[in-house]
Amino acid sequence: MADARRAQLQDQTDISGARALIVEARFYDDIQDALLQGAIAELKLAGLSHDVITVPGALEIPAAIAIAIDAAAANGTPYHCAIALGCVVRGETFHFEIVSMESSRGLTDLSVDLRLPLGNGIITVNTDEQAWARARPGDLNKGGDAARAALAVLRIKRRLAKS
Repeated sequence: MADARRAQLQDQTDISGARALIVEARFYDDIQDALLQGAIAELKLAGLSHDVITVPGALEIPAAIAIAIDAAAANGTPYHCAIALGCVVRGETFHFEIVSMESSRGLTDLSVDLRLPLGNGIITVNTDEQAWARARPGDLNKGGDAARAALAVLRIKRRLAKS
């Protein structure tokens, strides 16, 4: 496996008062617990409040985010960023490709269409061992990575809005 190479982001734009939405696919509970723990730790570190919505699988994540974003805005309590969490393990059929590619496409489309800072923490792996390597708390936790990505784009959005 290639070593992770994360640039240290220097942007410290104020994001206080922001609300985050986490939508998680509960297909592999134990792996999902680890991804969720990593995302929540990053949000707490940044001082953001958050809500968690659970869906059955990765394909349902983009629709759930869109529905929640619309509902929160209509209720006067908008979300300022979103984090998608899930795990797709390759099986014996083509279903893996459909789920991994279409969930990713849906998230990208949603993020661009809504100008929504969104961190994609849906891990796509060949084995359970690979999933755990990416889900365990620590440097490679992709739940934490997804939260940091969403927060980085949120900082950019806030900074540019002030320009």
